[in-house]
Amino acid sequence: MQDLQIDFGKYSDGLVPAIIQDDETQKVLMLGYMNAAALEMTWQEKKVTFFSRSKGRLWTKGEESGNFMLLKSIAVDCDQDCLLIKADPLGPVCHTGSDTCWNEKNHHEEFLFGLEEIIQSRRQASPEDSYVASLFAKGLNKIAQKVGEEAVELVIEAKDHNEKLFLNESADLIFHFLVLLNVKGYNLQDVIGVLKERHHK
Repeated sequence: MQDLQIDFGKYSDGLVPAIIQDDETQKVLMLGYMNAAALEMTWQEKKVTFFSRSKGRLWTKGEESGNFMLLKSIAVDCDQDCLLIKADPLGPVCHTGSDTCWNEKNHHEEFLFGLEEIIQSRRQASPEDSYVASLFAKGLNKIAQKVGEEAVELVIEAKDHNEKLFLNESADLIFHFLVLLNVKGYNLQDVIGVLKERHHK
């Protein structure tokens, strides 16, 4: 582990506060507490791990949700009793679904995630009553074909200069892509995770 001098004995419970910051945006994400074992696991596994006082054990952020925070760097303050950890969050940080524990969200992503939930809910609807349900009723091949058709239409509109048609075809492609992701058993967060991994290579 890095040569960090941390005074875990300063507090009676042996825990020091750890401020988690988004390595890319520099936004403060959350505050947790670490003991020496949590810090060691964070360093070894490259996933931010805390000591949970409520659980009474080490707790890796994302161990249940899959929204891990991938370690980028660790720094200690001048008093050696507080950590600043920069990480790459693989999804919403707060259990409420917010990007941070201060209820901050990326509203563009929030809309798309909400649209995914609507698409999922429409799977149980009648094909006669719901366009999304009618797509699911046609099966994977027809959905994939529809995505291909929308992609071609977008390319055609990209060659012209009609902004309205181009944006509408863009929306159609994104919508049907979300349907395809759903029928394949994936979601937008899976794709975002891949993009984030590529971004840091």
